Amino acid sequence: MGQDARQRWQQRYDAALAGGKVRDADFTTLSGVEVDPVYGPADESAVENFERIGYPGEFPFTRGLHATGYRGRAWTIRQFAGFGNAKQTNERYKMILAEGGGGLSVAFDMPTLMGRDSDDPRALGEVGHCGVAIDTAADMDVLFDGIDLEATTTSMTISGPAVPVFCMYLVAAERQGADIGKLNGTLQTDIFKEYIAQKEWLFAPEPHLRLIGDLMEYCAEHIPAYKPISVSGYHIREAGSTAAQELAFTLADGFAYVELGLSRGLDIEQFAPGLSFFFDSHLDFFEEIAKFRAARRIWARWLRDVYGATTEKAQQLRFHTQTAGVSLTAQQPDNNITRTAVEALAAILGGTQSLHTNALDEVLALPSAKAAQIALRTQQVIAEETGVMNVADPLGGSWYVEALTDEMERQAEEIFARITDMSADGTMTAGILRGIEDGWFTGEIAEAAFVYQRALEKGDKKVVGVNTLTGSVEAHDTLDILRVSHQVELDQKAELAGRRKTRDDDTARAAVQRMVEVGRTEENMLPAMLDAVRAEATLGEICDALRAEWGQYTEPARF
Repeated sequence: MGQDARQRWQQRYDAALAGGKVRDADFTTLSGVEVDPVYGPADESAVENFERIGYPGEFPFTRGLHATGYRGRAWTIRQFAGFGNAKQTNERYKMILAEGGGGLSVAFDMPTLMGRDSDDPRALGEVGHCGVAIDTAADMDVLFDGIDLEATTTSMTISGPAVPVFCMYLVAAERQGADIGKLNGTLQTDIFKEYIAQKEWLFAPEPHLRLIGDLMEYCAEHIPAYKPISVSGYHIREAGSTAAQELAFTLADGFAYVELGLSRGLDIEQFAPGLSFFFDSHLDFFEEIAKFRAARRIWARWLRDVYGATTEKAQQLRFHTQTAGVSLTAQQPDNNITRTAVEALAAILGGTQSLHTNALDEVLALPSAKAAQIALRTQQVIAEETGVMNVADPLGGSWYVEALTDEMERQAEEIFARITDMSADGTMTAGILRGIEDGWFTGEIAEAAFVYQRALEKGDKKVVGVNTLTGSVEAHDTLDILRVSHQVELDQKAELAGRRKTRDDDTARAAVQRMVEVGRTEENMLPAMLDAVRAEATLGEICDALRAEWGQYTEPARF
């Protein structure tokens, strides 16, 4: 990197400043001391392997993607929300946006996540309970009523039926009169992590990968700013993995999606920036910061050296973070506010692009309006009062943080080697598929979860209010929690029945059949799926037709 790294950073920063890309803000401490945009060593040559640390805005991006850090642009406050029906969730979204949220993140209920309609017998008792119920494009119309989709970045957390739900989002945007080519947001879509951790799939891996490949092609051609895959480590960590396992399994999945794009003949410089990531921020403050920094460095190096990406934009890892739901406790739930604040600060110091902060009551139920506001205000207090946005990567150069970053990278590389050793053709994809088939990933996570649980039970690891400091000034910790009425399910079923009666049923069924027929060819399935959605075909009808065509996947029993 040489002695001129600081000068290169300065040139980038000056260019951003001249281009109006630095916020007009007070960059001083609480006591009025002016601080520099970044800090580094007086003599770069005196720091061994300084090129692995570097400065923000250049390869390998250990210290961040942009020379300006958060002086250029703050992270997006993207609160995850969804409950009951579309109208109720729409009201929550408007509250979040009015209170200063910068983007939306949609939580879907379990029937929707599994590609089932609300009147499916398997949906009984689950409609609207862990997220919003979406059956047809008409629900999407209500969900985003009064919200300009062209101007609002929207994330959707769904994988198995991600593509038909995305089509419903596109149709809702069309009906608003939006320019589809200008839509921006992320779709989770990451099916590998479903087999590894969350278990919400519809088919075997190969048909899912067919749909994901079609989605990547469609977005690259028609919606260039939209990110069609959010590769998710969050659920892997919530299932019990270590930080290094979360890092490695997630990036390995990302490499497999790169291989999928390349196999489709897509230009890596065009599609790689459409891969975003979604990480957990847990309670070990410095380990989490190191994990985020290592993620950027590993991704940049692999994209350049293994997959041949030459542009910075294609080498850069962008990620959303959610604070650790698994760290929340039902005992002394007010402690969860503190936990969430610490986890949020770790994500910010690690350079996240967007952030969701969990509500204190999410361990018990969907967030109440008050708890949701506290979670939102947690981010806003950090942004407005702590000064963390003034300096890019303020922990860069810390002996401890740099050593942890190196250790995260070392452990991740060991795991990558184990995955590729399982591959018959040397690809990451084949290794992942073999690891899924053999139960290797689930076994590794289960072992890590067991080790941690044993440490908790022995008292080696502490959780305040659970295995230490269990006394409370109140006899019982009580919360007013959000409860979804059974009436929501009854109303949603009635609404769905009414839509089926008023639509052109023959057109809807013909469009679904046409979609299936396209699936038998190499033609992209999204245009045909969009036609089915426009005809008000339901999510269950679309997914059931594909289940009938491709079969359902059942995880092999293992002992």
